[in-house]
Amino acid sequence: MVRKRPVLVVTMTLMAALVAATAAPQAAPKAKSLYDGLGGKSAITAVVDAFVANCAGDKRINVFFASVASDPARLAKFKTNLVNQICEAAGGPCKYTGKSMKEAHAGMGVSSADFNALVEDLVAALDKFNVAEADKKTLLGVLGPMKADIVEK
Repeated sequence: MVRKRPVLVVTMTLMAALVAATAAPQAAPKAKSLYDGLGGKSAITAVVDAFVANCAGDKRINVFFASVASDPARLAKFKTNLVNQICEAAGGPCKYTGKSMKEAHAGMGVSSADFNALVEDLVAALDKFNVAEADKKTLLGVLGPMKADIVEK
């Protein structure tokens, strides 16, 4: 009689290892970044386009944007800077290379009411594209600290 015990032991060991490997807890999926939650750069660009349009139509604050809006080259640069700023702040691959918020807004006399109107215009743009409430709150939380560098009165 041929002994088949070693083959049986090896087979059973391999089966046990296979079962253990497939039953082992899988690594949790990587949490979605804010950048991904916003829909990536193309979605951020669409939000920025709507946001800039909202600001231009907002009589409370459109005076701050009049000179930029009247010059297509400046407007394009302004939008690109906003897209890159939001993209970078959201953890995306973009790099904001514009002026600091303090430098960009120096001497403009932006008040808290003006800043709040701007935030309302941004929220309206985010709502237009059905950005999830959690992503909207996270983005506003990331951008909110800029208020100290923007508001002068």
